Amino acid sequence: MKFTEFGLDENIIEAISQMGFQEATPIQEFAIPNILSGKDLIACAQTGTGKTAAFVLPILHKLADKPDNNTNTLIIVPTRELAIQIDQEIQGFSYYISVGSIAVYGGGDGIVYAEQERALKNGRDIIVATPGRLISHLAQGYVDFKHVKHLILDEADKMLDMGFLEDIEKIITYLPKERQTLMFSATMPPKIRTLAKKILKHPEEISLSMSKPAANVKQFLYLTYDTQKTAVLRHIIEQRAEYNSIIIFTSAKAKVNEIVRDLRQAGLKARGISSDLDQDQREEVLIGFRSKRTRILVATDVMSRGIDIKEINMVINYDVPHDAEDYVHRIGRTARAGSEGEAYTLVNPKDMQKMQRIEELIEMTVPRIDVPEAFGEGPTWNPKGGGDKKRGFKPKNNGQHNKDKQGSERRKFVLKKKTE
Repeated sequence: MKFTEFGLDENIIEAISQMGFQEATPIQEFAIPNILSGKDLIACAQTGTGKTAAFVLPILHKLADKPDNNTNTLIIVPTRELAIQIDQEIQGFSYYISVGSIAVYGGGDGIVYAEQERALKNGRDIIVATPGRLISHLAQGYVDFKHVKHLILDEADKMLDMGFLEDIEKIITYLPKERQTLMFSATMPPKIRTLAKKILKHPEEISLSMSKPAANVKQFLYLTYDTQKTAVLRHIIEQRAEYNSIIIFTSAKAKVNEIVRDLRQAGLKARGISSDLDQDQREEVLIGFRSKRTRILVATDVMSRGIDIKEINMVINYDVPHDAEDYVHRIGRTARAGSEGEAYTLVNPKDMQKMQRIEELIEMTVPRIDVPEAFGEGPTWNPKGGGDKKRGFKPKNNGQHNKDKQGSERRKFVLKKKTE
């Protein structure tokens, strides 16, 4: 379905065209008409499916001829990076219409806080906020949300995982009861269902099939001991000298600086990003990575849903994520917009069971690559512990890919619409 078929304001269509978009993704095709009709919505869609445009475009259409500056839409997100990203997308899509937005998040200096305060006092068409910083503004008593007509919760599951449930419930008490509420989540656990029942009224439901990596992401894994990981990591990167945009994910922020140090000692341009950095530092790191001045970015899982950078050549999982769904989010940073990318995962013996759950989720066996002989023999596949048997692949020298090409089918979207 083309964007011109939704009946959106012609100035928004012009902006969409200038940004190079023509056809809607499945989540956009189903969400946009429902949002335009004023219905509440709960949508299950992973990062990279175009969900930001799915809720931003119909909201902008409603605001195209808005006569005042009162705050009309509140978007709540889990991280500063995602708030900034959504605000930037709003600015792009609203280029030809008079709609104002601001990202409200913590970590800035006094000037940033004062700018946020003015916007919340005087009104801004769209506020994109993290829960903690918004709560601090609300506590001062100057925030005026009585004209809010749209509440959007993005990455709702991540916000609940981060302990923001009470903050979200408190924020909602400041909003009019008569409003349109939209909830977007990558997963739909019971706690999300419970929250949805509290804040949504007879919502339409859109559910994409269980998360699967895009077919154009080539996935591989190395079975390694922890003592071999640094050498294997360098080996992977050195084999791809032409790649100028690589992300390495680790589950522990304490490992970020350690990995960066090891890479720099090998002469590789790398920088780390985690919640230990203040906002200005994080922005500086991301700007360097976007501009390709920094070749390698080392990040934590919290960042996996907040980084929206095109043309990332390769993702490397230094360790296996705790949640199987986070694996999909991590490797979803590459192969965006139909491009191709590679994803490698380093799996030690204690993480084999987690990797097995990931393979069950994505419904494929990720091809194995043996550790190069120079690094010593790696562990054998044994997710249940005890025995030590490899699962149907022969040793190869020099880290060459095994020949078992288990192709992943292009992701099939199973779309379900349900009125509760």
